[in-house]
Amino acid sequence: MSGGAVQAIQLFAALSILILLHEFGHFFFARLFKTRVEKFYLFFDFLFPFPGLLNFSIFKKKKGDTEYGLGWFPLGGYVKIAGMVDESMDTEAMKQPPQPWEYRSKKAWQRLFIMLGGIIMNVIVAIGIYALIFGVWGEEYLPVKNATNGIAVDSIGQSIGFKSGDRVVSLDGKPVERFNKITYGIVFDGVKTVQVMRDGQQVDVKIPEGTIRKILKGQKSFIAPRMPFVVKEIEKGSEAAKMGLQEGDSIIALNGQPVKYFDEYEAFKHNMAGQSITMTLVRKGVIVSATGTMPADKLMGIYREIDASKYYQYEKINYNAFSALGRGFTYTGEQVANYWQQLKMIFTSKEVKASESVGGIVSFGKMFSPVFDWQDFLMLTAFVSIILAVMNLLPVPGLDGGYVIFLLFEMITGRQVSEKVMERATTVGLVLLLALMVYANGLDIFRLFSK
Repeated sequence: MSGGAVQAIQLFAALSILILLHEFGHFFFARLFKTRVEKFYLFFDFLFPFPGLLNFSIFKKKKGDTEYGLGWFPLGGYVKIAGMVDESMDTEAMKQPPQPWEYRSKKAWQRLFIMLGGIIMNVIVAIGIYALIFGVWGEEYLPVKNATNGIAVDSIGQSIGFKSGDRVVSLDGKPVERFNKITYGIVFDGVKTVQVMRDGQQVDVKIPEGTIRKILKGQKSFIAPRMPFVVKEIEKGSEAAKMGLQEGDSIIALNGQPVKYFDEYEAFKHNMAGQSITMTLVRKGVIVSATGTMPADKLMGIYREIDASKYYQYEKINYNAFSALGRGFTYTGEQVANYWQQLKMIFTSKEVKASESVGGIVSFGKMFSPVFDWQDFLMLTAFVSIILAVMNLLPVPGLDGGYVIFLLFEMITGRQVSEKVMERATTVGLVLLLALMVYANGLDIFRLFSK
């Protein structure tokens, strides 16, 4: 199975589970307050956001007052709560006198919980998944002090002023403990200077304007722990295979030039296209050499070992069931704050462009690993649950947050927003959501064909 197919399956599974749980949150509070739920659907049984078009289900079954079903339009899902203006836009039912079992007959605080139910469930799911991850696998991170060979930087890092071999000390004068917080600090915390040790002296690297955009546009991390060049895998039929390179070989020199680290190898081979090369290798403790020709594209067909834990000592925190739950709670809070910061930057940062940062279903799929791993899958599923929670809380009519705004207005002023205003606002909100979906997925398609 191809990597793209694995990503697609993971995306479909994660979204299906999370949508069901989100809608169950609404369903739970509706039933808790004795409100009738007429429909509970995974995906839409109409052409979203047009409730009167292409109305059919792949599967449906009535149980009690609720019809449970699987819609044909594979984006989102919904619960149709009696007496509520929602995606179904059932305005005829709203013309009838309110009934005791309807949403509109319930107290404002009860309606607020019904509307927040999906968001609450998404947050609970994230906490539960993170708690499971920390309980089973613990938490590992690379302390900055343990990256004893310093950092390796790409062209973006070099343009900022970093050099491979620098050892990061602090961000804006504040010590940084975890290596992965370096990039985060620069992008999201607005760090202006990074203090590094270079050739035995502390140097301030100023972060120039435009750095955030460069980092976000880059396909890879611009800064990473500096590592040796150890062969993990050889591509069949490649120049490296013809030269006889083997898994586990360490490349230490190229044409007699020492290349202790991978970034040194990359820099040295830059102008060697089509030239003869001699690699000096360490194989099982013995120094050997291999000769060949550098391909025109300078791709030797070598996949290197990129797991930093092979070379540096990671810190690991183990959790029992109780402490894992606590860490799941705090980590969820951190991730909610992180995602909110990312979302806010689209509208507030001069360096972040929506056309470069917004993505649709393809971008979502690429978040998942092309090789299935339970821990990676669960981590991303929990993060997607947080994305759903934050996005649904936005004050846009048609989203949960839009209804929440109307309810808060009612609770503060004592005046209920008219059903006609709700209907019009919901229509506008759904059209805006459709436009955003078309825009985001259109960007994905453009990126695919512009490569």
